[in-house]
Amino acid sequence: MVARNNRVQTAPAQLGMHLMEPIVFFAVILAALFHAVWNAMVKGDGDKYLAMTAVVIGQGLFAVPALAFVPAPAPSSYPLIAAGILLHLGYQFFLLAAYRVGDLTQVYPLARGTAPLIVAGVSVMFLGVVLYPIQIAAIALIGLGIISLALVRRVDGGANPKAAVFALITGCFIASYSLVDGLGARQAGTALGYYGWLAIGNTIATLAIMAITRPETLRKVPRKGIRLVLLGGGASYVAYALVVWSFTQAPIALVTALRETSIVFALLLGVFVLNEKLNLAKVLSTLLTLIGAVMLRFGRQS
Repeated sequence: MVARNNRVQTAPAQLGMHLMEPIVFFAVILAALFHAVWNAMVKGDGDKYLAMTAVVIGQGLFAVPALAFVPAPAPSSYPLIAAGILLHLGYQFFLLAAYRVGDLTQVYPLARGTAPLIVAGVSVMFLGVVLYPIQIAAIALIGLGIISLALVRRVDGGANPKAAVFALITGCFIASYSLVDGLGARQAGTALGYYGWLAIGNTIATLAIMAITRPETLRKVPRKGIRLVLLGGGASYVAYALVVWSFTQAPIALVTALRETSIVFALLLGVFVLNEKLNLAKVLSTLLTLIGAVMLRFGRQS
């Protein structure tokens, strides 16, 4: 694994010219499913601060035993781990703000849809990654298909610009931590080691913030949040562990774009579990996203 990571680290431009391996493709799809599941759990909970705190605690708890089986990250990756922790904190709190005023099937697509476009642009312009035209088209389809829900609306059909703003800011955090964590995992020489340290650091930082701002929420976790700690935290840990590993096996831009196919799972969960309304715009957005995912998996150099 270390040798593989070192090769990725030293040749990002060359890596961008490879097609995504089947194992990486299906790992990211599985990550997308787990990611949508824990987001639906947070959105569907009446106390969203409790839900998010419980999920983050779960991430840290699952990370601790995993560290016994992987090497420690290289010291050169420590600054990126620290930056990743800060970016994940920003993502979590803006996502909470968005979920408090918007639907899962509306906020989630917009937040996730901005990330692949930003990551692709930065990767090509500043990281030396070279993408095939069909890969660029696939990323654009995924991003545009999701952002087609940019006119975020409430359940009653009314306009909801506040949710749109929070979702867009969340998307910027997603793009930022994706780039930082992708580079960090390669620099660390161990994907799971990097993510383990990041997850534990994120948990500690979240607990400190909540202890100062919402101590009553922390007291509720042992009584009301165990299910979210185990199921939500477990789903979140597995989802992002798969993504961070995939960052070391394929271009960050491609992994980020494919990961956002989680919108499909979020749409299904929102409609069938949370009883949110389904309309033609959501169906068309999902269809574009799926077409982009298929192009990423089966497309060849044009």
